[in-house]
Amino acid sequence: MSGLEIERKFLVKKKGDTYKSAAFSCSHIQQGYIPADNATVRIRRRDDQAFLTIKGKSADGGLSRYEFEKEITLDEATELLKLCRGGLIDKHRYLVRSGDLVFEVDEFHGDNDGLVMAEVELPTADTPFVKPDFIGPEVTGDRRFYNKHMLKEPFALWRHTLPEEYR
Repeated sequence: MSGLEIERKFLVKKKGDTYKSAAFSCSHIQQGYIPADNATVRIRRRDDQAFLTIKGKSADGGLSRYEFEKEITLDEATELLKLCRGGLIDKHRYLVRSGDLVFEVDEFHGDNDGLVMAEVELPTADTPFVKPDFIGPEVTGDRRFYNKHMLKEPFALWRHTLPEEYR
């Protein structure tokens, strides 16, 4: 897959874990980042699949950017993950339908434990969508919530800056 990725990110209200009961799928993800100038190069293992993803810089505050993604073998992912710097992001991803779209809800572990975020990919920047009840404030473009950034400055260091219902 390659093309323009249009994505909005939100914090998730943790009270009651309603996103889990609404999910039609759950998977375990581990991912790391290979150092690169002017791009994000990600290696991801998702259950029994693996992917190489390259993302360009956003010119519109984090709403959209070019994305190239290709499935790779688990052996290739194992070797490429050795090239990653700063550790790995570890999370569970829950898929929740809302109208015609799917929200990806990420529950982070390790140094990012306690953070739960949702993102929705849109066909166009102005596509209307229905937010599930568990969706909180939008954090699109806030670098603290980029997975790559959370390797350098994990949620454990700044969780106190968020309201209680989101930590």
